[in-house]
Amino acid sequence: MENYRDEVYSERVRAGKRTYFFDVKPTRSEKDFFITITESKRINDGDYKKHKIYLYKEDFEKFVDALNRSVSKAQESIDKIGVEVTRAAIDATGDEPFPESSEEDSFLLDDFGSDDVEAEGPKL
Repeated sequence: MENYRDEVYSERVRAGKRTYFFDVKPTRSEKDFFITITESKRINDGDYKKHKIYLYKEDFEKFVDALNRSVSKAQESIDKIGVEVTRAAIDATGDEPFPESSEEDSFLLDDFGSDDVEAEGPKL
């Protein structure tokens, strides 16, 4: 690899004012890899606020398991409360916390696939 900071794989998920980037990068030794998850939120014309999480291989499985459980619980809560509350949250914030969904649209991370996802580079 030319530079240990070069991405091996990159995937972008667009979500309204937010864009999420999932990048696989090599470590400095170039013998291992880690993932960065970046949230980039447009705060006004041309300005962005970014938050980044570094995820190392020893935590991959625990992270995916917790994320799947959290998405499942969030979806259960949304289904239990109903769309009216979600619509109220959108009206109050102007930002859509979850896209409108139906039973068939609910997903876990393992099922994630969407036109909003753009992948670049080889998969590991």
